[in-house]
Amino acid sequence: MLAARTTAFLRSVAIVALLFSAGCESMPVQEMSDARQAIMAAKEAGAEEHAAEALLAAEESLHSAEKYLNSKNYGVARREALEAKSRAIDALRLSEATRESQN
Repeated sequence: MLAARTTAFLRSVAIVALLFSAGCESMPVQEMSDARQAIMAAKEAGAEEHAAEALLAAEESLHSAEKYLNSKNYGVARREALEAKSRAIDALRLSEATRESQN
């Protein structure tokens, strides 16, 4: 009898904890900012000319992140913002490599 009550209590605690953690995802403010800054850095490095496709992919990921952020789907927004940052860094590196090879 005691084991059944303990098991039921532990299940209840686990369910409440799961629901609480799912509902408490924070806004990806830092990730969004990092993605925007990475895109700006890529543009300053000439990615619009030397790595246009990679830069466009970064901008599309950022746009997607903004869409999910506005719909309060913070987990997906965070992943998209991280992807945007990664793609922007790729565009930056590609742009720098292209410019170096032209010199």
